[in-house]
Amino acid sequence: MREQDYSLKTGMQADQLEVSRVLRNTYGLLALTLAFSGVMAFVAQQMRVGYPNIFVVLIGFYGLFFLTNKLRDSVWGLVSTFALTGFMGFLLGPILNRYLGMAGGAEVVSSAFAMTALVFGGLSAYVLITRKDMSFLGGFITAGFFVLLGAVVASMFFQISGLQLAISAGFVLFSSVCILFQTSAIIQGGERNYIMATVSLYVSIYNLFISLLQIFGIMSRDD
Repeated sequence: MREQDYSLKTGMQADQLEVSRVLRNTYGLLALTLAFSGVMAFVAQQMRVGYPNIFVVLIGFYGLFFLTNKLRDSVWGLVSTFALTGFMGFLLGPILNRYLGMAGGAEVVSSAFAMTALVFGGLSAYVLITRKDMSFLGGFITAGFFVLLGAVVASMFFQISGLQLAISAGFVLFSSVCILFQTSAIIQGGERNYIMATVSLYVSIYNLFISLLQIFGIMSRDD
């Protein structure tokens, strides 16, 4: 009986150590990729590059995403992760230039940045402190993805008043739920690969920031 208890205790300690390792590596790599993404955004801003064709964006993102997933268990996965986040950061440059060129654009960008940091920090802290299992949000994420996809497609064909604002608000909610879900997956031991955990959190933060930019930009124009 004692041997079983000792074995169980040892297994729990090993799981906790693994969770701590994944969590530490994830947030360390996330900080580095966000910094690298910021540098690439600054480079794109200074170069005054235009936003590329949508097909270039989709091929670049999904190509690098699937490559990262393929290489997730090797050191090349780290290289692919920086390639992906650097690419996304470079795309952010022309978007920032567009908003900074607006009246009050600097305030819009700074507000979106501050709100993104606040939301991510708050949601992450909530899961880390409460250690709640958020796996039940998986169904909501799947349904939300298809609803938002349908709304984006509809916005390409129909000029509906307020639709863009609704889509941006939807992406804010969707990204927030994804942050809760992914952080919980790390805590609960469901995600053991810190590279994919980093990429998932990065994409959620990126979408959250872009969506908040759009919301604050629309609100600024309405003023």
